Amino acid sequence: MSDSVSNPPKFHFVLVHGSSHGGWCWFKIRCLMETSGYKVTCVDLKSAGIDPSDPNTLFTFAEYNKPLIEFLFNLPEDEKVILVGHSAGGLSLTDALHKFGSKKIQMAIYVAANMLKYGFNTDEDVKEVSFIAVPDLSEFADVNEQTFGLGPDKPPTSMIVKKEFQRKILYNMSPMEDSTLASMLLKPAPAMALGDAKFEEQGSDADKVRRVYIKTSNDRVIKQEQQDAMIRSWLPSEIFDIESDHSPFFSAPFIVFGSIIKAAVTLVE
Repeated sequence: MSDSVSNPPKFHFVLVHGSSHGGWCWFKIRCLMETSGYKVTCVDLKSAGIDPSDPNTLFTFAEYNKPLIEFLFNLPEDEKVILVGHSAGGLSLTDALHKFGSKKIQMAIYVAANMLKYGFNTDEDVKEVSFIAVPDLSEFADVNEQTFGLGPDKPPTSMIVKKEFQRKILYNMSPMEDSTLASMLLKPAPAMALGDAKFEEQGSDADKVRRVYIKTSNDRVIKQEQQDAMIRSWLPSEIFDIESDHSPFFSAPFIVFGSIIKAAVTLVE
């Protein structure tokens, strides 16, 4: 056994879920990481996973992302983490990068994720930003179940992919038992809070933190052209391309795990 396997680097991975999911979605990756000797934290953002908050009462991204920001704020002074974010979890990573930079973050790994340097806060072509960041599911018909907590004449306060579309859109290459479990655990996402993801430079050295993007070639949510556009717009230091649906933590866990570790070990080479 090589020394790098028997004595893995002391990385601490913080795994951040996407909309409607929770820390539970990382169970396969977490098992692989902990079995390999790594420290792992899976956060539940507000209203997600076991967090009891009502998504229809969350109106700002700061509220939604508070669990991750508080976790990083309370880290020991000498500890840094590797952030891994899936789908809309990429917005959470970028928020953290702007707030903490290299003071708390060693690397940020975006897995089929939104990677927008300023979120939806940009003076550039709004249409282009929408194309890059907003999933276009119109080919599947009316797929979202929406709640209008502020009234029918106001924007939706939460939404979730309807059960009959979840496997086709989110888990089309995943094992049936995983998509079945997910259908029992998915929760409505706070639509207004996610739409409020707008970031500004906050004096951190966010651009000095190494970023990695893991592309998913059979993604029906954030499609290839959208992933490529985000990569061109904010070029990461390394790109992996894997054969997967939008949920590679189910459909390709060993490949995702290997890609994450391969990226992480470059920090100590």
